[in-house]
Amino acid sequence: MPLFTSGSVTQIATTDPKVYAFRITGHVDDDTSEELAKFMNTAFDTHDGKVDMLLDMTFFSGSDWDSFLDGDVITSRFRALKHVHRYAVVGAPAGAARMISMMDKVIPVEARAFDDLEAAWAFVGAEPVTE
Repeated sequence: MPLFTSGSVTQIATTDPKVYAFRITGHVDDDTSEELAKFMNTAFDTHDGKVDMLLDMTFFSGSDWDSFLDGDVITSRFRALKHVHRYAVVGAPAGAARMISMMDKVIPVEARAFDDLEAAWAFVGAEPVTE
């Protein structure tokens, strides 16, 4: 599967094919949210077991609120509950980081917010592939 890139979201190649990492720079629009959701739904379909995810939101500046209402986005979020083992977010806005910490206690996904990128990579058990 080729690396994902759409709008402000770019996939980061990893040392583990079951770890999906993305760098988000700038504003995420509806089209990008939908394309990422479709990409992850396909990833969920191609793996027998669970996958891990890492989002680097260090340079994230916001997203279109109505992307949460897109059918593919809703489907991928519900499917993630079954298909994602660990979910690491780096540089999340304070409110999002609190929500991630709270959701970690109630969903079947190990979810953590990090300030340190290296700690997030260690949490998902992979490293970025440098070219």
